[in-house]
Amino acid sequence: MLIPITREKFEQLIPLIATGPQYAYFWGKLPMVLKRLLISVVALVVIFLLGLAFGEGFYFFRLLFSIIAGLYWFWGPIYWASRRNLEIRRYKYSGFWRGRVLDVFVTDEIVGTEETVSNRGELVIVENRERRLNVEVGDETGFTTIMQGPLRRTHKGIAEGQVVEMLILSNQPDLGRIAKTSDIYIPRLNIWVSDYPYLQRVIFAQVSSQLSEAEERDYPDNRAVINRRRRR
Repeated sequence: MLIPITREKFEQLIPLIATGPQYAYFWGKLPMVLKRLLISVVALVVIFLLGLAFGEGFYFFRLLFSIIAGLYWFWGPIYWASRRNLEIRRYKYSGFWRGRVLDVFVTDEIVGTEETVSNRGELVIVENRERRLNVEVGDETGFTTIMQGPLRRTHKGIAEGQVVEMLILSNQPDLGRIAKTSDIYIPRLNIWVSDYPYLQRVIFAQVSSQLSEAEERDYPDNRAVINRRRRR
């Protein structure tokens, strides 16, 4: 099932400013926080040196830039998440998609590398690997795609045949060519699978519920079928 949604609803689902989960995604682990702190410190030193070079006339700008640079460790995740949201909001059309899980499998993926020095003084590149969940989904039209995300304990119940929902994006009014997909939602388990949390998940769940209720009203004879789908 594919139902076009309005631009207004789309902008509610994918806001311009970073949400809490999106901020947490870009906040990252300790190495990322330390990297932002280092950038802030280096920027403050550069601004200080420029202030010495330009004298008192640079005081106001030095103060302003110092505040901005000094807090980069804090506002950096907001900037990067909002930029990512802006990239996906450039698509002109969107739709609510419902299909089924076709396959579920786990892979080990390289998520980053680190440089370290061995006991013999040699430079060693260490690969950071992470177990990732892969969920292949599709519908009766033949459309299929694979969503990948970090493996969580809550994903244990995902199985073939379960109903899945997501937002699809396109630059064509009829949504004939899908350019991008969002994180996927499994109503029966009330869980999500994604790498980056694009959607306002509470609003998306409300849209899902509203569309299901509308389907029941329009096709009352299919109510039992719809209820069975939800239980799968």
